[in-house]
Amino acid sequence: MRYVIIGAGAIGSTVAAQLHLAGIPTVLIARGEHGAVIREHGLRYVRPDGARQVRLDVAGGAHEVELTGDDVLVLATKAQDTEAVLREWSWRPAGAGVAADLPIVSLQNGLESERAALRRFRTVFGAAIWQPASFLRPGEVTAEGGEKQGIFWLGQYPAGQDPRLEGIAAGFRAANFAVQIVPDLVHWKAGKLLGNLRNAVDALYGPNPKLAAALRAEALGVFKAAGMTAADLASESEVDLSVASVPEASSIVRGGSSTWQSLMRGTGSVEADFLNGEIVLLGRLHGVPTPLNEALQHRIGVAADRREPPRSADLDELLAVVPPVLVSAEELARQLESADPPVLLDVRWALGDLNGHQHYLDGHIPGAVYVDLDTELAAPAVPQDGRHPLPDPDALQAAARRWGVREGSRVVAYDNSGNLAAARAWWLLRWAGVSDVRLLDGGLRAWGERPLEKGFGRIPEAGDVVVKPGNMPVLAMDEAGAFPGVLLDARAGERYRGEQEPIDPRAGHIPGAVSAPTTENLAADGRFRTPDELSARFAALGASTNEVGVYCGSGVTASHEIAALAVAGIEAALYPGSWSQWSNYPDRPAATGPTP
Repeated sequence: MRYVIIGAGAIGSTVAAQLHLAGIPTVLIARGEHGAVIREHGLRYVRPDGARQVRLDVAGGAHEVELTGDDVLVLATKAQDTEAVLREWSWRPAGAGVAADLPIVSLQNGLESERAALRRFRTVFGAAIWQPASFLRPGEVTAEGGEKQGIFWLGQYPAGQDPRLEGIAAGFRAANFAVQIVPDLVHWKAGKLLGNLRNAVDALYGPNPKLAAALRAEALGVFKAAGMTAADLASESEVDLSVASVPEASSIVRGGSSTWQSLMRGTGSVEADFLNGEIVLLGRLHGVPTPLNEALQHRIGVAADRREPPRSADLDELLAVVPPVLVSAEELARQLESADPPVLLDVRWALGDLNGHQHYLDGHIPGAVYVDLDTELAAPAVPQDGRHPLPDPDALQAAARRWGVREGSRVVAYDNSGNLAAARAWWLLRWAGVSDVRLLDGGLRAWGERPLEKGFGRIPEAGDVVVKPGNMPVLAMDEAGAFPGVLLDARAGERYRGEQEPIDPRAGHIPGAVSAPTTENLAADGRFRTPDELSARFAALGASTNEVGVYCGSGVTASHEIAALAVAGIEAALYPGSWSQWSNYPDRPAATGPTP
């Protein structure tokens, strides 16, 4: 059995070198300057125990290789190059037949390459791979793994147990790779894809665990809708992942992911369309929004096209556009009919109206769960903390699980007052680490003539979300009083000016705060004003060029202001205690009148 390794990047060159050193017949397909250097000088192969020149059998393409019926083709190019490779190799002569009669093995990330190969090749194998390696200079590859050069979870696609699989696995094992033969290849490749989603983050901005977790959560929601499962490589693998880890004593310094390496080499191409883009594709097919993966796919594509150096992008540009704040009634209706509908929260509440639950019973959007703002979105009121203190994280987690929120869930909240109350649920869940939470733009009014459900509605299956507080910025009372940027007061103008105070101990506003009534965020139909209109509004208040903080009476409608700021691409911090806390402290000054 001879292995024809198509693709001489970090993965392909490492596999070819290891097979060659194990005495297994191997041909490496290497093009351009990289291929020319290997032909003339051999491959400079750097390992933790030192470097060596490996004299490989090298060819520039299919036209230079005389295939036999005993060959195995190994796809080791980037996924975006798969179709061109298949077109080049499929119908070349191979013994008494053609190359498409030979087994082909994909050592590529993503879920598309095996499917593409199956159009032409009768027998397709693939592997989820764990192989730290780098290719930055022509003629040189660094293989960073320690005890093993990599791990292959190897299987047949879409399923099966072709007898040649064992022989191929034996060759890889002889070349010092750990191999586990798996019956469900897609399950394992989906698990690997979850980790690969962070590659573009690493390439653009550097490691960012929070962003990686949000990408993963978005992908899990897509997989659920598509009826797919994803392996947990660490817990499900029979192979200990540490066997391929970089040794602690190694002098090799790993620069970054394979996508980082592509930007570093200025190739003009990255595989994000088959990583983050795979999640986007599945989301579109199954009616699941994937804003974060979509934005990242777009941004890394632009970076590759412009030959931007790695880690030179500004993370704020990504955070400014994702995740979205709003969902239209039309889009919500479509999502509710999808295989993975969002968790829908009815948060009807208003000062002086204690009948929110009755309003829910009288008619709510089908599938919605009622959320009590006073008891579930706030801790008990005490003067020193305000009328709606932030809830205890454990209590919020228990409530969110009652609503049916799971890891990776999408959540939509609404009310019947332009989302002035529902925004509290939006803010709290995002603060708690739920990445995809939106407001039904226009609230219940926007639902129009679509049918409503009466009574208690469904009892949702209990969720499993784990609350992780701290994902939205907050201000303590002292920080609000000495805020260095623009502090917006979201209450009605007459309360800001101190002309009336219907509920809190004193009238007026925090000195230095700027009046920005929440109601001005909305158009006449109860929908949020357009991003351009909101941007102009907040720019006039000085919020576009400064740090922004927001408060209101008790931290509820201030959440709406923060949502409006987010629509305009502006991040803002919430002062949860707001005026109901501030005014309970006699030593805190209160300003009156129309100016800060």
